[in-house]
Amino acid sequence: MNTQRILSHFHESAEIKIQSATALAQPIGQAIEMMFSALSNGNKILACGNGGSAADAQHFAAELVGRFERERFPLPAISLATDTSILTAVANDYSYREIFSKQVQAYGQAGDILLAISTSGNSANVMAAIEAALEREMRIIALTGKGGGAIGKMLTDADVHICVPADRTARIQEVHLVTIHALCDGIDVALFGGDVNE
Repeated sequence: MNTQRILSHFHESAEIKIQSATALAQPIGQAIEMMFSALSNGNKILACGNGGSAADAQHFAAELVGRFERERFPLPAISLATDTSILTAVANDYSYREIFSKQVQAYGQAGDILLAISTSGNSANVMAAIEAALEREMRIIALTGKGGGAIGKMLTDADVHICVPADRTARIQEVHLVTIHALCDGIDVALFGGDVNE
């Protein structure tokens, strides 16, 4: 067993998280304000991504509909990566690029938010979802890495870009998970104030 290789994962992850904390605190704060405002106005959050990012989208929606760290009423969030019948029907009948955008067109309304997750910033189906969301006057919160890719160039001044300063996919995903927890905590604090441990 290569213990040093295992330790290197933990050390690198910790270092990237510390670097990201300084770089991302402000955009995460902006995202929390945007999400809280949308939810307070009766809007919802749609989330999408592929692979590990699909799991993150599902995780985020589960925390809002269920709970994060305190009891509260359910909040409207939908993962666009979980309905296999929709995903396979759209991929088969149209193209894989449209699996999220069709759902944005079906569910999205002006004032809603799209949480678009792509470690590379270049996922074609996430980009198509962003295009559909912008057409519907939704706002975008993008979680990316590797410089933001094409997604970074698609966003408007009204959107929020949370771009992890890393190139390794695993490290980007690890920061995305911390970010999701920070978003959920921020929403709860905005709703109720104080600290969950108080």
